[in-house]
Amino acid sequence: MRIYESGKENPECILLIHPSLVTWDYFENVIPLLEKNYHLLIPALPGYDLEDGSEFSSVERIASQLADDLLEKGIREVKAIYGCSMGGSIVLRMAADGKLKARHYVMDGGITPYQLPWILTRFIALRDFGMMALGKLGGEKVIVKAFSSTQYSEEDMKYVANIFRHCTYKTLWNTFDSCNNYQMPKGTIRFPGRIHYWYAEKERKARDWDLKYMKKFVPDTVFKSFEGMDHGDMALFYPERMAQERGRLEP
Repeated sequence: MRIYESGKENPECILLIHPSLVTWDYFENVIPLLEKNYHLLIPALPGYDLEDGSEFSSVERIASQLADDLLEKGIREVKAIYGCSMGGSIVLRMAADGKLKARHYVMDGGITPYQLPWILTRFIALRDFGMMALGKLGGEKVIVKAFSSTQYSEEDMKYVANIFRHCTYKTLWNTFDSCNNYQMPKGTIRFPGRIHYWYAEKERKARDWDLKYMKKFVPDTVFKSFEGMDHGDMALFYPERMAQERGRLEP
């Protein structure tokens, strides 16, 4: 897995894990703010690395592979692991695996596994895959229509369309199936580090299931809501706020 690094001169590391339908440069606005104080580690996740032909396999496999790759680099502990949406799923799984130690695990609108009958998860996976396949087939016109009410610019739409062109149908299926159905330990879960669940005010209803999961199975979770934001907005549109929140994490 390709891992981009910045701020290597700094002793404390932060791992940033991007959401689906973008690549590692999702963090381009926040990198200049964080690299002043932290050694940043930013993977280009399989299936979303525009420089290779990899495919997304599963949350479990990628969480394990990412930890192994960092351990091979001699990195055994980081200050924080941050992940948005799909990236948040990988954060939770990495916390459960415990290979790479972190003082803070931050899920920003992170997706938690469904607690539903198997047959229902199949219907949901098919629905989500159908929407993504339509985006891939329809190209920029469909994407512009889908995001017309958001803050995204025409340039942003072209960026997303390019990601869709790169992603295989297998990557799209595995992404949305696995993010909603990855395996976690049974019962109450506690981690050596502190786990945070951030969510945007405008996505509160959409995250209801995830919030209930975290409250039930990860009771030590610290929750925080961000006014005026929507899903995935922080790194893109509010990088200064994201950098501030990093600084507020306890040592």
